[in-house]
Amino acid sequence: MNVKNWRINLILFFIIAAGGIVLSRLFNLQIKQGNYYRAIARGQAMSIIDIQGDRGSIYFANGEPLALTEKEARVFISPDEISPNNKEKVAQELASLLNFPEKDILEKANIPNSKYQVIQTGISDEQIKNITDLGLKGVYIEYQPKRSYPNNELASQVSGYLNKDGVGQYGLEYYYDDQLKGKSAIIKDNSPFKFFSNDDINGSSLYLTIDYNIQYMAEKLLDEGIEKYQAEGGQIIVMEPNTGAVIAMAQSPRYDPNNYQKEKDYSIFQNEAIEKIFEPGSIFKAITMSAAINEKVVTPETIYDDKTGYRAYGAYKISNYNERIWGKITMTNALEHSVNTGLMFAEEQLGHQKFYNYLESFGFFEKTGIDLSGEVASPNLQIKQVLEKNNPNNTTFPNISFGQGIGITPLHITTAYCAIANGGNLVKPYVVKEIKNENKIEEVKPSIIRRVMNIETSNTLKTMLISVIENGYGRLAKIPGYYIAGKTGTSQVPWTSLGENKSGYSPKTWQTFLGFAPAYNPKFVILVKLDNPVAVKTSEYSATPIFHDLAKYILDYWQIPPDYIVETSSSTNSLDKK
Repeated sequence: MNVKNWRINLILFFIIAAGGIVLSRLFNLQIKQGNYYRAIARGQAMSIIDIQGDRGSIYFANGEPLALTEKEARVFISPDEISPNNKEKVAQELASLLNFPEKDILEKANIPNSKYQVIQTGISDEQIKNITDLGLKGVYIEYQPKRSYPNNELASQVSGYLNKDGVGQYGLEYYYDDQLKGKSAIIKDNSPFKFFSNDDINGSSLYLTIDYNIQYMAEKLLDEGIEKYQAEGGQIIVMEPNTGAVIAMAQSPRYDPNNYQKEKDYSIFQNEAIEKIFEPGSIFKAITMSAAINEKVVTPETIYDDKTGYRAYGAYKISNYNERIWGKITMTNALEHSVNTGLMFAEEQLGHQKFYNYLESFGFFEKTGIDLSGEVASPNLQIKQVLEKNNPNNTTFPNISFGQGIGITPLHITTAYCAIANGGNLVKPYVVKEIKNENKIEEVKPSIIRRVMNIETSNTLKTMLISVIENGYGRLAKIPGYYIAGKTGTSQVPWTSLGENKSGYSPKTWQTFLGFAPAYNPKFVILVKLDNPVAVKTSEYSATPIFHDLAKYILDYWQIPPDYIVETSSSTNSLDKK
């Protein structure tokens, strides 16, 4: 063997030996320890994905949607994936299918080191198909959650809305934000493990006590009444007196939660039934009378002799409406004809301290606890200070006896009438009856806060309030075949409620009617409140007819049997009450 061959053989030996070592090492890495190193590689290559569950929906009592989370399609491009020679074509093709300028698409396509540029959101199914059919590299369709309110303005102050950051604002969206919003979960894509299901991260849905049809009718009648009586706005509340369930909560004006951004006056987002106080006027007289009767200081037949049409407190005089002198009247007459002096007399028999105690018991100085955001309660500091000073010439409590000088929310007074209707129990109002997700159902139970009057007082007030309808200013609320209980109310608007820094009252009024039916077995309580209707002077001719129409609708809709048979003869129409 010559030297040359020896060198070649040595080189071949080293090549074969090196190759054997490499193959041995590869066998060890890929076969013996392959799973181990693949796991490490997978762990290093995994990308972190933040998953957000869908927001829960909100439904009316019978399943109609109030708020839904839908999928909204949008088209985006990945500039890094589009070849330089193809960018103009992509821009041209997309511009022809979308409402988006070609030059702007091309500008986005030329952004260096970019993998994600949104072109347009909210594209249609037809656009999705057309874009997909193009088969353009670097062009993608994705779906994002979008909050929608299918019924637009309906119950908008109840629902609230979802802002651009996905946070609930006002109403149910704010109050139940934690339950509604989907949970956030972080996963690693390519993971062989399943950390959660959709049920684990999606938000819960709300099922309401609010009836879609009654809410719709309440808003319709309210809008018509505001136009007819030239009012600035108004509210309607419908409640079940025995449970506190809110059946309708209407307001005008309203807004569209789908387009909340266009509203310039943020006050339109407020639910005035719970967020603004007003002086209730004569509908409050039933509260004063219930306290006096419950304490047995007056009866429905107690006589008051109204000789002057006013009552004097030192240098101050508080008069009846139009300063009318009524002479000798019973307490029932005082409610029928809304006689201020008669209610001042009843409050005097009761005494300021006991009267104040009843105001507290009815819950006027505390929040009702309804499950909606923004609720306020009446400030009672000034009233309490008057009580402590015990000045016999102070007019605070005489004024409160007929509903002026005390600020409460519409929900407060409606809840108080529920106590009159249901036998004496103050109930907690609520709008959500069930909270549901795939794993559990949480049912909301009705809650009694406390007893505010005995059942005998409740029955007595029912009879007296029926007499208001049959013989007094509430005649326009009458519905043949049914006993209706209720009370009219017209109150002056304080300057302070209008943002004016001065004492006293403006020329504006709140006109209300508050009642329930059927009176001896009440199924619903309705408050109608109109803000400064200028076409009529009193609620007898404004709020009362609206109550009548809504109550008639509910009686028919719920198929509530009549209290008595209405018989008509060929010659005359008569009511035969059996």
